[in-house]
Amino acid sequence: MDYIKNVIEYYDELFPVSDAQKEFYEALTGLYAAPAKILRVECGTGLFEHTLAKMGHDVTGIESSKEILNSATLRRRNQLMSIRFFLMSPTEMIQFLGKGFYNIISILNDKIIEIGEPELVRKFLQDCKKLLAPDGTLVVGMNSYAHNYDSEFIQLPVRESIRVKLFTEIHMDSSGSQYLCRNLENGNGKILPVTEDKKVYPLPVDELCSYATEAGFKDIKLYSDFKRSPFTESEPEVVVLLS
Repeated sequence: MDYIKNVIEYYDELFPVSDAQKEFYEALTGLYAAPAKILRVECGTGLFEHTLAKMGHDVTGIESSKEILNSATLRRRNQLMSIRFFLMSPTEMIQFLGKGFYNIISILNDKIIEIGEPELVRKFLQDCKKLLAPDGTLVVGMNSYAHNYDSEFIQLPVRESIRVKLFTEIHMDSSGSQYLCRNLENGNGKILPVTEDKKVYPLPVDELCSYATEAGFKDIKLYSDFKRSPFTESEPEVVVLLS
């Protein structure tokens, strides 16, 4: 169950767009003819999408939460920018979006684990391959689960801003299924639920790469951050480029 309204006010603070991320995408979009056609899966409030649109790119964001999508839509005030947002889940996108259209597809902030099932993750990667242009790139930003994937309890790094902290944990039930819980602590020390017992699948990086190869991606690059620092499997996060 989600209590998204508790986090919307702080969303941009907790999931900021860093200079390194901007530079990473500036280099990536430079590989394609302008305007680059970009799709963001689970785009949140659309902060980064507006950054990309202001750079002159053609941007589409899909989001499965209506409350968060409303925030993204309200941000779209400049009608001259080529940007649009749709209420749509990752499993639905292949039905409604143009095949072979996008130069870049991104799913960031560990959202890929919320697809929930191994087979659905495999299908998602296959769908991304179909939506991408022949020379397109898929960017996956996620936590690295290589060493604690089978743990009954995983505590992920805390996200925080000046005003709030976001705590995230994953626990396993008796059947082996894993569930995500998030809680927000505000400046007064009050704890507010954000997500309760949402089924997830925290796949290890090597499994993601295996599914990507199966989906037809030929080139796989792993970085520990948007600065393109090497990934050695000991870092808490990984940025995966698939093309």
